[in-house]
Amino acid sequence: RAVRDLAKLLAADLIPEVWVPPQPVRELRALISHRSRLIKMSTMTKNRLHSVTHRNNLIPPKGKLFSDKNRAWWKEQVLSPTEQLRVQQDLDTLAHLQSQIDAITQELARLSNTEPWASQAVYVLQIPGFGLITTMTILGAIGDISRFPSDKKLIGYSGLYPSVHDSGKTHRHGPITKHGRKDLRWAAVEAAWAAVRYDQHWKAEFERYKQRMHPNKAIVAIARRLLVTVW
Repeated sequence: RAVRDLAKLLAADLIPEVWVPPQPVRELRALISHRSRLIKMSTMTKNRLHSVTHRNNLIPPKGKLFSDKNRAWWKEQVLSPTEQLRVQQDLDTLAHLQSQIDAITQELARLSNTEPWASQAVYVLQIPGFGLITTMTILGAIGDISRFPSDKKLIGYSGLYPSVHDSGKTHRHGPITKHGRKDLRWAAVEAAWAAVRYDQHWKAEFERYKQRMHPNKAIVAIARRLLVTVW
């Protein structure tokens, strides 16, 4: 019966088409996801090392705590043999993860200079706030831009539109829907923060928004406008 019902819907043209990402899009998305997992693992490892300094009341050295020049500082700390082992292994894990993340960054740079991405990346990278990672994340999340007939459709796909609550005569906006691709939403917000930090135009727009809304809502408004530019 289910097959018959589907056949009727198909004959009536009531089943919407589903876009199937081609192989380059699938591979780029997988690479971006893999990078995110490595970064999460790196953050967890750093948190464990931070907890060592807190437990033992250690005074961290100047500069980046996990840089190569500060590895000697970790070895100089008086810790129990088991804790020294954990610290050494976490430092080794960090170095290994960073080398993998760097390799992915190099691959993303290579992909940004090859088709089908090069002809798009060259323009997106010129938008204030967009670096290599955010550009490739957004291009991978979007895939074929022609499947979005308007910028509003793209923003809806990102989940950055505010939700709407209607009840009788009451009409109010709530938090953003968060419907759609999380990576697209993340990249747009990251680009927005970079834009308001380093670009005078977007910084002024952000300050204007902040006069009438919370900074978090203001940065989402900037992110939506950047997606319009991308479209």
